[in-house]
Amino acid sequence: MPTSQPMPAHRQALRAPPAKPPRRQTPAPVEYPESDGKPMSETPIHWHATVDFAHPLMDRYANRPDSYVGSDMLWYWEEGNKDKRVSPDVFVAFGPKKKPARRVWKVWEEGTAADFALEVTSRSTQGRDEGFKAELYERLEVTEYWQFDPTGDYLSPNLKGRRLNADGAYEPIPLERRDGQLSGFSEVLGLELRPEGHALRLFDPALGQFLPTPSEAMAKLAAAKARVKELERQLGLDT
Repeated sequence: MPTSQPMPAHRQALRAPPAKPPRRQTPAPVEYPESDGKPMSETPIHWHATVDFAHPLMDRYANRPDSYVGSDMLWYWEEGNKDKRVSPDVFVAFGPKKKPARRVWKVWEEGTAADFALEVTSRSTQGRDEGFKAELYERLEVTEYWQFDPTGDYLSPNLKGRRLNADGAYEPIPLERRDGQLSGFSEVLGLELRPEGHALRLFDPALGQFLPTPSEAMAKLAAAKARVKELERQLGLDT
């Protein structure tokens, strides 16, 4: 009986099952928290200063679809790294669409950080506002970075602004006196920033008037409704 011959090595290799390619690992999606667990503002004074500054800007750009005004919103500037974050008190970005509303601000998706940022600062945030945030906003090419110290904890005067120069570095924005008030002009907004007590008001030089705060806007609306009601009464239309 003939003996079986061993299969040549090259034929054995041909009959061996092909090796499976290594399975690709899909990275787990990164969740970007919406809160850092810290209070929004240092004190009620700082909170009111922030709100009374942010809302006039929201009203001013309400009908501009390529603008976004944010307040106390977490920014993430490095995709995939939830630790690379910061929360400006107020910021304005031109270019990104206003809608939909964001829960967080992802710089790589928006295509920009912001054109304007304000920190309502205090002694406890001084180091971070003067150091880390100033360096970060400069690196992220935030055109203007402002600080307002409503209680005069450490800034004298209590308003400070920086603007990027042609080399991409921050330079001080000069302040002056207008109508007896300290004033700094924002080229980004086309508005003057004027400290008034614990508030930082926005003045429109083109119209020669301040942008109304939320309480002023509500009072103006109430007065308008009262005038309409009185006119209806006089015309006998209030029955």
